[in-house]
Amino acid sequence: MSYVLGVDLGTSAVKVSAVDRSGKIVAQESFDYELSNPKPGYSEQNPEDWVSATTVSIVRLILKDGIKPEEIEGISYSGQMHGLVLLDENKQVLRPAILWNDTRTTKQREEILEVMGDEFIDITRNQPLEGFTLPKILWVKENEPNIFAKAKTFLLPKDYLRYRMTGEIAMEYSDAAGTVLLDVAKKEWSKTVADKFGISMDMCPPLIESIGFAGNISESYSLFSGLLQTTKVFGGAADNAAGAVGSGILAPNMVMASIGTSGVVLKYDDNANVDYKGKLHFFNHAIPDKFYTMGVTLAAGYSLSWLKKTFGPTDDFTEFVSSAAESKVGANGLVFTPYIVGERTPYADADIRGSFIGIDGTDTRADFVRAVLEGIIYSFADIMDIFDENGQKFDTVVSIGGGSKSPLWLQIQADIFNKKVVSLENEQGPGMGAAMLAAVGLGWFDTVQDCAAEFVHFGKVYTPNAENVEKYQAMHKIYKQVYGATADISHQLLDYRRKY
Repeated sequence: MSYVLGVDLGTSAVKVSAVDRSGKIVAQESFDYELSNPKPGYSEQNPEDWVSATTVSIVRLILKDGIKPEEIEGISYSGQMHGLVLLDENKQVLRPAILWNDTRTTKQREEILEVMGDEFIDITRNQPLEGFTLPKILWVKENEPNIFAKAKTFLLPKDYLRYRMTGEIAMEYSDAAGTVLLDVAKKEWSKTVADKFGISMDMCPPLIESIGFAGNISESYSLFSGLLQTTKVFGGAADNAAGAVGSGILAPNMVMASIGTSGVVLKYDDNANVDYKGKLHFFNHAIPDKFYTMGVTLAAGYSLSWLKKTFGPTDDFTEFVSSAAESKVGANGLVFTPYIVGERTPYADADIRGSFIGIDGTDTRADFVRAVLEGIIYSFADIMDIFDENGQKFDTVVSIGGGSKSPLWLQIQADIFNKKVVSLENEQGPGMGAAMLAAVGLGWFDTVQDCAAEFVHFGKVYTPNAENVEKYQAMHKIYKQVYGATADISHQLLDYRRKY
């Protein structure tokens, strides 16, 4: 037998999947690690924990699951994005990694826009949000100058893990785009951006493709893990790019709608000519010379989890969600905006908060559950409206995560999006995407699309109900007015919370 390993390096755990040539996951192991929050708004991890957790998972695959080292032909990765790992001249880690969900860098974000303005967006194709890597680099430069002076290169989480497994320093394009130091269209580090902020181009690692060969397992890691030095290692991808690959989002007519704690709407783009003016994230894809566009709802699944924890803590989760069927399309005129931890797309507003609008004395709990399900999908539709405004057409939505587990919620998506919605038969997302990149890198398949035809299997198709579509279009127009009508009040209320 021959296998590839897909290493999914997440924020709270790593999951390693052994996948055969038919796309079947034959074994899977995972290991958790800690998240450190030394101050409010700070989020850090020890990069060594990623290495140890991955190694434990691989050793378990070999010893517990019987995957023979000689059967493992290739390895690739999906990685949590944006995290800053700084290395010194001896390639030793200088400080804990600053993660994607760290919000300490508002001052640096404002500084970037003040210095470069629209020129920055023209080059990087993205707004310099707090979560991205460049603001983190500038924070270290301004607040920890002694550490910054020792820094010789920087890496992102999965690229650091790959370095520890191969001894080779590199960063692949889909993750590099999320640093906002990359000229996305030219596929090269931006000297203009680096020079503006006093960052040496020598700090920027060599760039490789996601399916590009990154090296073999090193002698030291072979001894550590039991893997053979003949095992080939490939670039891998940012988690959202790998998730798109693993979900079969490999053509311009397809969009992914992912409901986790946050929500992601992701579209495949053929070329770099689309310019969203920073309204959406625009990154290089894991597929060479292709791109993907992404918008984010910060509290998608989290909004539903909050509602259940607060109003149905002892209920079965599936039954809680299904109770929305007792309500009607449009939740009897009740609207929910899922801004309960702030919002990113299309409103980059950390201080906005959620609303229930239109509460009536006749409303039941089922109406509130349905309003939350619908409100999350309205927020996704807001993102899709930006695609439409830019002439980017699509006809199929692949639903993954929590939104794909409920037939009712899948139909709500089809009706609100007015598009065909499909789920996956064996949803593995980023981990499967990582395995697919290794399979293509090894030459098992000529292209990622060829691999997807073998590895990715779609489930039931949900089509829009014309009567429901008409009702939801009317409700979405109302929903879109809520942000503007409540933003000032919401900000005042948040100030009150902070003061009192």
